Amino acid sequence: MNKEFVWSDEYSVGIDEIDTQHKTLFKLINRLHKAILHKEGSKTCGGILDELVDYTRIHFTLEQTLMRIGNYPEYEAHCEMHRALVEEVESLQKKIASGQVAISFELLHFLRNWLTKHILGEDKKYGDFFKEGSQHREKHLQGWTEHSQESMEKHQKKRKWWQFW
Repeated sequence: MNKEFVWSDEYSVGIDEIDTQHKTLFKLINRLHKAILHKEGSKTCGGILDELVDYTRIHFTLEQTLMRIGNYPEYEAHCEMHRALVEEVESLQKKIASGQVAISFELLHFLRNWLTKHILGEDKKYGDFFKEGSQHREKHLQGWTEHSQESMEKHQKKRKWWQFW
């Protein structure tokens, strides 16, 4: 578990905005890995985990919007997977905050495995669906792309502002 979580083209779903967001999730997991490895403490690790969870929620919302707008046939099942992960991580956050559980390589391993399996399995499916799509889906995807970029830029601006305080 001493290796960085490295992005490769194998993880690409073929939608630039989603791939960019996935790369950001990789970077956040790598930051958490380094913090754990360097024993930076629960406050630092907890802050990175909180940031990872917040970013994941935003990413899931945007992903689900894309699927809903594009009439993705597995939309409901995919949303359920997202909900289950958020629920599980929120439960872990509560246990960490109460001191019942420490942020560890075990948690990091869980996050990396979940993200890898989710991207390679489920996210690739909707990537293929949109690649095979009609002009109708292309039109909706273009509008979604603009909305996605605006939302993620707002999140990044907030983060940068908050990072200095």
